[in-house]
Amino acid sequence: MTALFLTFEGGDGAGKSTQAELLETWLRERGETVLRTREPGGSDLGLELRDIILHRKGHIAPRAEALLYAADRAHHIATVVRPALERGEVVVQDRYLDSSVAYQGAGRTLNPAEIRSLSLWAAEGLLPDVTVLLDLDESEGRRRLDATRTRYDRLEAEEAAFHQRVREAYLELADAEPERFLVLDARRPREEIAAAIRDRVEELIQG
Repeated sequence: MTALFLTFEGGDGAGKSTQAELLETWLRERGETVLRTREPGGSDLGLELRDIILHRKGHIAPRAEALLYAADRAHHIATVVRPALERGEVVVQDRYLDSSVAYQGAGRTLNPAEIRSLSLWAAEGLLPDVTVLLDLDESEGRRRLDATRTRYDRLEAEEAAFHQRVREAYLELADAEPERFLVLDARRPREEIAAAIRDRVEELIQG
C-alpha cells in the first residue's frame, strides 16, 4: 500500500467530485486502500460545521467563517486523514486548505497569507502530495451549476466578482507551488482529465 494525500481544488462546478470518484475507482482497481473524504464535512463534527458554514441563513462574519473552516480542518485531519495515512492508505479529498485561501482569503478579501497560516496551524503543517486544480471560468461554472442545482449554498450564491477572485487566487497558488499543483482545464473531456490525473498519481506511486 502507498500512503498518499491527494486533494482536488477548483471553483464551483469544475467537476471535482466527478474526478475524485474516477480516481478512487482506478486506485481501488490497482489494489490500493482508499479513503475518500471532503472538507467541510469529512467527520461527524464536520457535518455539523458544514451545515452551519454552507446552509445557515443570515450573515456570518468573514473571520468567523474562516475560523469555522479551520475548526473543521483541525478535527478532520487529526481524526480522519492522519490515521488513514498512518495505515498506508491513499486519501482522496475534495477541497483542503487551498480552498480556504481562495474563498475566505481572496473571495472574502481577508489576508490570504493569514488564512494559509491559520490552515497550516489547524492541520499541523500537513500538505498534499499533489493538488489537482480544475480550472474553469466563472461563467461556465455558473452554467454547470444552473443545470444541476435547485438551490445554491452560501458560497455558490456569491456574485460573479467573488468567484473570479477565487479563480485568480487558485491560479496564483498553483504558480507559487508548481511542484505540488497539477492544473487542468476543466473544459476538457472528462476522460482526458482523468487520464492526466492518473498519470501524475502513477508517478507518485512508482516513486
